[in-house]
Amino acid sequence: MANKENTSDEGLRVSYDVKTYHEQKYIDYTLRLREILKTLPSFAKDYFRAIEPTTSANTRISYAYDIRVFFRFLMENNPVYKNYTIDQFTLADIENLEPVDIEEYQEYLKVYKNDEKQVTNTEKGLARKMSALRSFYGYYFKRQAISKNPTLLVDMPKLHEKAIIRLDADEVVRLLDYVDHGGDHLTGQKKAYFEKTRNRDLAILTLLLGTGIRVSECVGLDINDVDFENNGIKVMRKGENEMIVYFGEEVENALKTYMYTTRRTTLPLPGHENALFLSTQRKRMGVQAIENMVKKYAREVTPNKKITPHKLRSTYGTSLYKETGDIYLVADVLGHKDVNTTKKHYAAIDEDRRRQAANIVKLREV
Repeated sequence: MANKENTSDEGLRVSYDVKTYHEQKYIDYTLRLREILKTLPSFAKDYFRAIEPTTSANTRISYAYDIRVFFRFLMENNPVYKNYTIDQFTLADIENLEPVDIEEYQEYLKVYKNDEKQVTNTEKGLARKMSALRSFYGYYFKRQAISKNPTLLVDMPKLHEKAIIRLDADEVVRLLDYVDHGGDHLTGQKKAYFEKTRNRDLAILTLLLGTGIRVSECVGLDINDVDFENNGIKVMRKGENEMIVYFGEEVENALKTYMYTTRRTTLPLPGHENALFLSTQRKRMGVQAIENMVKKYAREVTPNKKITPHKLRSTYGTSLYKETGDIYLVADVLGHKDVNTTKKHYAAIDEDRRRQAANIVKLREV
């Protein structure tokens, strides 16, 4: 059957027989989760079925991997379960564990081997794995399938706040200028490649810096998600919530330049017809590709700062907060469900404002 194709308002071909990025991702994640569940005790399925309405598919997969690490730890390090296979575990086994067993697991997570590969966890990684285990135990405890929950008696890892790394205003200008003109001094094949990807890369960087969207939201954009009539893009936020994010003139110009030139003249591979941002292989760009692209340019402009797409998001959030002073607006635009998340990230700016306030009111003219 032939694909049903149409032309967008921008004159770009779109296919209506191709699943959207988010539809395909949901299918892929669902199938992957089913495979991981085969490597967990049979009772674990109840937990993952129960958390489906309140979690994203990505979160459930991460939790499944984390819970699997826990059971592998028990089989490798706890004498009671040394000869167990994964299908032998019952709810009675996790109920019989003591807080000290959970503390040993927490210590194990700092450095362990997984399929002969050494794994280390940062504070954040450690906290996530312990959070997954606490949630797992909490489900069965709440439903009275077990009578005790040892994870509640173990202190969770403390997360130390890190200073937010962001680009200063002049660094933003230098970054965009470099993408715009960095190929001027190049020759031959290097120049050809630079020119081939310039409009795309400038559009992505301008979009990230001008809207604060997440890199995962950026890669999921389809051509039809861009609305130049209202200057907005439709993004899928965390928790599978759709939202319109509005953009200004600079983002509009960068997107139009890319869409009316590079994107229009590129013939995507089957299955990638609707993707807004295409790789040089004519496939939808992935998160890793955009992360690598951002790092490549940032190294040339700010070699002493490790800039990632998330740092560009922080740069936007900082600029918006400095301009408006409205933390609730910043939280809404960035898609933070809890304004306290936003307050925590931008507390340093408040401190600067308070310091400035000390010199604003003059008591006597000097």
